[in-house]
Amino acid sequence: MGRLTLILLTSTLLSSYFHPGRVVDAQSIFTIREVSLSMEPSNDVPRDTNVTVRCRAVVSSLGQEVLNRQYTILKDRVQVYTKTTTSSEDLLYPLPMARAFNSGKYTCQIAIEDKREVSKYQKLTVTGLSKPELHLNKAVVNEGEEVTVRCTAPGETGSIIFYFYEDSKEIKEEQVSSNYAETKIRFTSTGIHKCHCAYTVVVVPDAFRSEQSNIVTVSVKEIPYTPVLEILPIYKIYEGDTLDISCSLRRPQYNSQSTQLILSQGTQLLSSGTKDKLNHSLVALAKHSGEFECRLEIGNVVKVAKKNVSVTELFSLPTLTMSPVEVFPREPLTLICKSESLASERLHKEELTYTLEPSDAYLIPRGAGVFQGKALNADFNYTCTATAKGIMKQSKILTVRPKLPVSAPKITVLSKVILGRPFEILCNSSTGTLPINYTLLHDYMPMDMITVKQPYEEARFTVTITRTDDISKYICQANNGRKELSRRLDATVIVPLSHPTLTVVPTLGEIYEGDHLYLICGVQGTPPVTFKWYRVGNENPLYSTTSNSNNTDYQVKDLAKHHSGMYFCEAINPANTAVGSNPVTIEVRMALWKKALIGGICLLVLAVLALLFVLYYRSKRGRREAAAELSVKPSSPKSDDSLRLNLTHDTEVYNAATGSLVLLFLCVAYHRLSSPVITLTAIGHFLRLNCHGMFCVVAVVIHTHFHDP
Repeated sequence: MGRLTLILLTSTLLSSYFHPGRVVDAQSIFTIREVSLSMEPSNDVPRDTNVTVRCRAVVSSLGQEVLNRQYTILKDRVQVYTKTTTSSEDLLYPLPMARAFNSGKYTCQIAIEDKREVSKYQKLTVTGLSKPELHLNKAVVNEGEEVTVRCTAPGETGSIIFYFYEDSKEIKEEQVSSNYAETKIRFTSTGIHKCHCAYTVVVVPDAFRSEQSNIVTVSVKEIPYTPVLEILPIYKIYEGDTLDISCSLRRPQYNSQSTQLILSQGTQLLSSGTKDKLNHSLVALAKHSGEFECRLEIGNVVKVAKKNVSVTELFSLPTLTMSPVEVFPREPLTLICKSESLASERLHKEELTYTLEPSDAYLIPRGAGVFQGKALNADFNYTCTATAKGIMKQSKILTVRPKLPVSAPKITVLSKVILGRPFEILCNSSTGTLPINYTLLHDYMPMDMITVKQPYEEARFTVTITRTDDISKYICQANNGRKELSRRLDATVIVPLSHPTLTVVPTLGEIYEGDHLYLICGVQGTPPVTFKWYRVGNENPLYSTTSNSNNTDYQVKDLAKHHSGMYFCEAINPANTAVGSNPVTIEVRMALWKKALIGGICLLVLAVLALLFVLYYRSKRGRREAAAELSVKPSSPKSDDSLRLNLTHDTEVYNAATGSLVLLFLCVAYHRLSSPVITLTAIGHFLRLNCHGMFCVVAVVIHTHFHDP
């Protein structure tokens, strides 16, 4: 019971301390669950609708803490409204009588302590604009007079562009931040003019265009001033005639308003003044053909009178030509100055004279407009002047550029000359005026021609020769009006290698151990030649050398058996085509002194063997005869059997008479075969011995059997 009382007391104290209307200073425990924004009555509304932007925030917190909520409304990412409140109710942002300027993307942001949330955007579109209103300060004006025009967009706000129209043609544009704009319009033509305006409300990135305003009419009255232009003579005008031109003002009586008269032709001002009349005289020239203008200026009013004048030429502009068209320094030259047409009804041909400038040009007149002399060494400019009845006309400048004679061309090759392969020949002259025609000649017969027109171009000819002496038959001719020949082409001709041979010294059947072997590689072609010797089965060359001769040798000293094999050689020269000989088989034979030594030893062994055999045979025969005498019986046979000599196996006589002679001797044999086995046939036996190295030790066993004859 006491514990329950304590709990109730504690609860009462806490509830009295944390009053509902009190903001807690300690860190609150809460979460912003959701922020949403909506448009009421809808996202698309017509003009003058009362729109409410509603921002709703759902916040969960622990206990009854009062939270400070800071709301911010943004339109197109720009802040338009903000409010701080402790209320949990929705924030309302009113847009009374919404206009197009209120259109845009809206978002709502809520911030509580250090937490912040933003809603998704909602787009508001307000359709419809108010009709613009146009006002003018005057309805009737004189031509050239200004009128103040005012265009209003009732109830609209924001950035607005106003457009002003005269007779459906846009004449001005004004951008303002208010709902009206003023401007001034000057009417320069008389009559009735219709004016209206329109506007555009700019809401980035969109723009809304209004309808057309009311139409206001303006009456423009003509002022009683008129410019008058007169030109004499009226009809056909020739060069040399005098033109009398007057520009005058026709005004009402008793009117002294300030005026300005201006007389001009094209961009050339002829006369001007404040008097009522301007007079101007000039000698007519062909260039005066065209439009003359008399201009009247009265304040801001401008009136113009125009007339066209056509002036007939007495003679045409002269042309200066040269004959011949191309010349070399100090060559004869003729310049002709001539006007192609003239007005025969006003001018005789003899009345037209020609002069050449400069007068000290070293050319002598040879008739009407004909001047002769010699071309100078350098470029020179000439002009001519045609004169008749005080009219002078000058031709365009003629520049005489004497051609520089071409120099003797040089003929060279641009690459290695290899027999049977294409190569390039270059023809070039160090001096000479372009264009230059280069012709390649072979035995003075034209082969090809190239025209060089620019300094960076070259005359290159591609040819192929099949004989070495053909190279000197080529020459080059250069021609730019003067012809020059080059010297004969001088170049080294590389003959590709052919017919490779490998010669062996000594001859193939006479190659013995201990000899020196010479492998001579020879080719046909242009040196230097690089020779390489190979042994079949070996990729790397045995020897390589470069020689200025068409053949050279490779020497192998102190030949031995292992030098036997197949050999060949390869050769290459600057033509970069390698050729190879046919393989040659080399067999190294036994040295002659070895053969003689072996033959002598064998003969000696055979002689000793024969001697021993004879001695042995004689000694055995004596023993047999003695034994036979001892074994003969004295009694006569009982039967018809013949008398026989009977030798049995168990008698001493047999052992004495029948025996084996084993004779060992040395025989030196040269081992020339690839197999390490030698097979020898002796007198009494077939022997098979294994031999290693160059020599064999041969044992011969001789068996002999003796029988009584």
